[in-house]
Amino acid sequence: MVGAGNLATSLVPALSEAGHEVLCVYSRTMSAARQLADRVGAQATDDCSKLPHEADVCIISVKDAALASLIPDITKGRQGMLFVHTAGSMPMALFDGYASRYGVMYPMQTFSKSRPLQFCDIPTFLEADNSDSLSMLYLLAESISDRVYELDSEKRRHLHLAAVFACNFVNHCYALSSEILADNGLPFDVMLPLIDETARKVHELHPVAAQTGPAVRYDQNVIQMQLSLLSGRDDMKEVYSVLSRSIHDMHLKHG
Repeated sequence: MVGAGNLATSLVPALSEAGHEVLCVYSRTMSAARQLADRVGAQATDDCSKLPHEADVCIISVKDAALASLIPDITKGRQGMLFVHTAGSMPMALFDGYASRYGVMYPMQTFSKSRPLQFCDIPTFLEADNSDSLSMLYLLAESISDRVYELDSEKRRHLHLAAVFACNFVNHCYALSSEILADNGLPFDVMLPLIDETARKVHELHPVAAQTGPAVRYDQNVIQMQLSLLSGRDDMKEVYSVLSRSIHDMHLKHG
């Protein structure tokens, strides 16, 4: 495992519990590598050249910006290994010219070190350079997830984009909400029942049908009043205005 971040912190134990032997964990910092490696009895290293050569698979789970610079060093002298990265928005072609066997294993979920997850329900999307590599990836992925799909790089980019809207942007709205509440002496946990019901509702209704609030009908009285409450916060006013218009346009589009 190359990387000891949010995703790797959940993935490494999941692989170990499924019966796979994790030989080594690499991280830029030895403390991070050792902390994760010790959980599964693996070696730890902060030196790419010390990664073992006898592994069947090398999984690279690092920041997107670091992938291109790491791949040449990690693949060097390890041509028989299957190399995969876990990035949603990065193409499989990053391995071209560096590895003879390669692919992608993208678990679509939000990961945090403080919240280890069970992998069985996490949709995992695979891509590989040939059928043999894909078969090995399926064996690996299906040992930890019950929802495994094949998806090429272009569609995975759009899947990741959709996930950014559904997760990262929504969570940012939680953060903005928490600032408004804190400024008025209110705890964020008063929002939790509303957040939970909103999430439950889209299990049964299409998101367009589930939408409520002043933006659906574009109630200018409420919208202008709420914008006035954001005086001095131009960033929030912009987000509020753009989202309100987008909600109303979506409502008109779908009748």
